[in-house]
This record gives sequence, structure tokens and C-alpha cells, in this order.
Amino acid sequence: MKQKKSLKFKICATVSIILLILLSVFFIYVGTYYKSGSLALDSLKSDSKVKVEQDGDIVFKPVANAKDIGFIFYPGGKVEASAYAPMAKEVASNGYTVVIAKMRFNLAVFSSNKASEVIDKNKEINTWAIGGHSLGGVIAADYADKHDNIKGLVLLASYAQDKRDFSSRDIKVLSLWGENDKVADISKITKAKEVMPKDAVFTGIAGGNHGGFGDYGYQKGDGEASITNEDQMSYTSKSIVKLLDNISHK
Repeated sequence: MKQKKSLKFKICATVSIILLILLSVFFIYVGTYYKSGSLALDSLKSDSKVKVEQDGDIVFKPVANAKDIGFIFYPGGKVEASAYAPMAKEVASNGYTVVIAKMRFNLAVFSSNKASEVIDKNKEINTWAIGGHSLGGVIAADYADKHDNIKGLVLLASYAQDKRDFSSRDIKVLSLWGENDKVADISKITKAKEVMPKDAVFTGIAGGNHGGFGDYGYQKGDGEASITNEDQMSYTSKSIVKLLDNISHK
């Protein structure tokens, strides 16, 4: 009997130690992430065109001529949400409310349904588009696939997972990637056009890379950009505005 109790104790102790190690590794992993640069932090300030609110998520509201279409954005994996503020603020300056969703552990996979919370909080918005960067785009596509009320999808260096077919959906789609991207699988990004509506826009940004969609510095393993991330973010913002305009003109 004593031997059985001793064996049981050893097994429990071993399992506990393994779990403790795994938890420690996980929290070390999620505790390191890409932080926002100075341009992004400056974009968190309200101005004459856009009011910026932080209530958990980061909300960019047009000061005047606000439209009833909103855009929800899922950040890339392990990237601080505010890194995408320059893009979001420029879109909002054109009359569209933009919400950058803050994810648990800076990983969209842990907050996949965050868009539903955003929609519930903003009843004044009648129509929604969703998008994301890298992992955030994958999760955003999953959300759009499950919710017919989403009328626009933006994929930045990203693509919809297998079995996600939007070809027969009434949804506007924009897919952008940097041609110097060495992080994302560009072949999968371009192949995704097969499961998108015929009018989906797929564009490679000349000189752009993976990290250039936000302001968070160099991303490990990425290619070198030959354009500034300010230029890449501005091109992206203008492209998103065109998509939202197309939704509003339907």
C-alpha cells in the first residue's frame, strides 16, 4: 500500500512539474511581443478629424461626416494592437469608425469572437467589415465565414484557411501583401483568390514586407523593405477606404 501511495505521489509530482514548466514556457513566449513605435503612439492622439478612445479596444471615430459602416481589425500574432494605429486613423479620417481589437496574450486565436463584442458595443453602426494582419487575418476570415452580417474582408499578408469559401458570398474582399515578405507564404495568399468572389482585389505591394503593415520595427525572418512602413501603411489605408466605399455604394 505504501509503495502504491509513493508511486502515485511521484506521478502527481512529475505531472505538476511538467505542467509548471509548460506554463512557464507559455508565459515567457506570450510575454515577449513586438511593441509599437513612435509613429503608432502618436497616432493614438485625437485630432480635429478623428477621436481616439481606448476602452480595452482602440476605437477611432470620425469627428464629422461619420458613415454607418465600421471596420474591425485583428492584429498580427504577438504584435501590440496600437502598432496599427496609423492605418486605422487614416481610414477613420475618411468617415469610417475603426476598432483595433486587443487580443488576449496578443494572439487573435485566443479572442477569435472579439468582433461580436465590438459589434454589440457599437449599435449605431449598421454594416461591418473585418480584417487582420497575418494570424489576425486568418482568424478574421474565420469570423467572416461564420457571420453573414460581415460585408467586407481585408487580409494583410494573410489568407483564409482551408474549407473557407467566400466565392458565392455577398462580400467585398481585399488581399494585400508585401512583395518582399519572407514570413508569410505568398503562394497560399495568392491561391486563396480561388475561393473569393470574382471582384476580390489581390495586390502585392512593390517593395513592401511583412512587418510594414504596422509600426513595430523589424520582424524576425522578414525580408528587407525598399519602401518605408509609412508608405506601406498609407497605401493599405487608401485601399481599405476604397473597399469600404464600395460597400457604402451598394
